[in-house]
Amino acid sequence: MSDTHSETVAYVRETMLPPEPPPLAESGAIKWLRENLFSGPLNIALTFVGLGIVWLVVSTVGPWLSHSVWNAGSMAECRQVIAETWGQGATGACFALIKHRWNQFMFGFYPQALYWRPVLAFGLLFLALAPVLFSESARARRIVLGLSMALTFVIAMVLGAPMAALMGMAVLMLAWAALIETRPQWSLLASLVYPFIAVWLLWGGSLWSEAMVLAGFGLGFVVWRLLAARFGLLAFALAVVAAVAWWLLLAGPLASMLAGVLPLRLRPVSSDQFGGFVLSITIGVAGIALSLPLGVILALARRSDLPVIKLLAVMFIEFIRGVPLITLLFVASLLLNYFLPPGTNFDIILRVIIMVTLFAAAYMAEVIRGGLAALPKGQYEAADALGLDYWKAQRLIVLPQALKISIPGIVSTFIGMFKDTTLVVFVGLFDPLKAMADTIRASFEWKGAYWEPYIFVGAIFFILCFGMSRYSMYLERRLKRDHR
Repeated sequence: MSDTHSETVAYVRETMLPPEPPPLAESGAIKWLRENLFSGPLNIALTFVGLGIVWLVVSTVGPWLSHSVWNAGSMAECRQVIAETWGQGATGACFALIKHRWNQFMFGFYPQALYWRPVLAFGLLFLALAPVLFSESARARRIVLGLSMALTFVIAMVLGAPMAALMGMAVLMLAWAALIETRPQWSLLASLVYPFIAVWLLWGGSLWSEAMVLAGFGLGFVVWRLLAARFGLLAFALAVVAAVAWWLLLAGPLASMLAGVLPLRLRPVSSDQFGGFVLSITIGVAGIALSLPLGVILALARRSDLPVIKLLAVMFIEFIRGVPLITLLFVASLLLNYFLPPGTNFDIILRVIIMVTLFAAAYMAEVIRGGLAALPKGQYEAADALGLDYWKAQRLIVLPQALKISIPGIVSTFIGMFKDTTLVVFVGLFDPLKAMADTIRASFEWKGAYWEPYIFVGAIFFILCFGMSRYSMYLERRLKRDHR
């Protein structure tokens, strides 16, 4: 330091001061409270109003939940236990109903000895979806596979599955998981076969019937691949004709012949025995799987430059969106039989799945159309500059970006459709929310129970819908490509 500087500056610190913690008001919980709950007069007022509502709910519902009874054989016994424990006039929840009748909420009237079949069907669902939903994350995929196999096996064992069924489940699931990890391309083909396996497990009957239906799709695909280069759209029509001819003329006799040689048969279960969450998940999964590709086709058709195709897509979408789902379900249940040949047995669950799929596809088409409209025009021009035809441009450039943009809307449509499966009560099916709850309350033992079934069913619906929502958030993070 120079002499001049030493004369003008009385003291200069040569060491750094240790860092001090920030003020309490600018860190931790106090900072969060100031920024989120007490940032202004309006926010302060809303905070106190919200606290008042929470206190009202807790003070009202809290004692009822705290006085819950889990071990009782009837509502009368529940009330007696509550009165003896907390005094006369006390009220409480009788969750013993859930303990005694949980199987009906989950499986409806499905034969108890066959509970392992829907458990296996829904366990295999996660194995079928794992290579699709977790293709880029080996760690997440292996966690899903491990949990699916373990939970499926344990639940089936607890529900009393026979040893032969347990051994078959273990072999099938281990082989499927090994195929996913070692041959990803082949595992995708296994995922395409899954719907036919699930139908066989849920409804039973001969496996050859589902195999012949699958063979029809395979025949149509082969015809289309052989003729697509030469005939274009005509090849698709010929593929459809070939598949329909197979199903009408050859599928039945071949299935009967093969069943006589090698009977692969499970005990049949009629659709009127379905109920509870088995019914809701069956309709929901089928509707989700079918409505997405149909919605994509409808969205592309509505944006088509061909007037006839665009008009047909617009008419279908606007008609379906303008009609309540309950109306379509009544059509499926009552009116559809009038247009079928005499003696035709069209399964009621299949009819409901068709109507739910069409309803969801109309909304899905508009969600995807919004994603298509959000893409810059330069993406379409880039596809043209690369010399791609229409379908390659859509598959490689346009649709991946549009679907990424549309993920929140797509998942919201899925969640809404899954919750709407409870409307099947109006066509005579036993949904878990209304029909099963009313059936259980109709018994003498549980007459008077009201809130307990709704709480149980609502909790399961929340878990399933929350899981779909969390996966959509995970998918958005995985597909994010911008730099922030």
